[in-house]
Amino acid sequence: MTLQAIEQATLPHGNFEGYLHGSEISVIFERVAQDGTGPRLHRHPYSETFVIRSGRALFTVDGREFEAVGGQILVVQAMVPHKFRTLGADLYEAVHIHANDRFETEWLE
Repeated sequence: MTLQAIEQATLPHGNFEGYLHGSEISVIFERVAQDGTGPRLHRHPYSETFVIRSGRALFTVDGREFEAVGGQILVVQAMVPHKFRTLGADLYEAVHIHANDRFETEWLE
């Protein structure tokens, strides 16, 4: 088959792991309307690209803080520790693209 149409509603936990569908990437679809939400410090053996669609989040990447806003794209290189937390009650919506066909995460805290 040269094309698959996958309904997001059928994805486990709403996330797309590429190996299940013949893709080389994995994707997290983030949609949060609560202040202070986000993952604890972690890293991956591949890069992660954050496409921020709306809202704001405070990212900590390799010990440095950066406030990201809708319209920005952030790229965190492989093995670089990172985390984020949403800022404010406005909707934070983002697509997190993992450059790997499955999620591999080393939790650091």
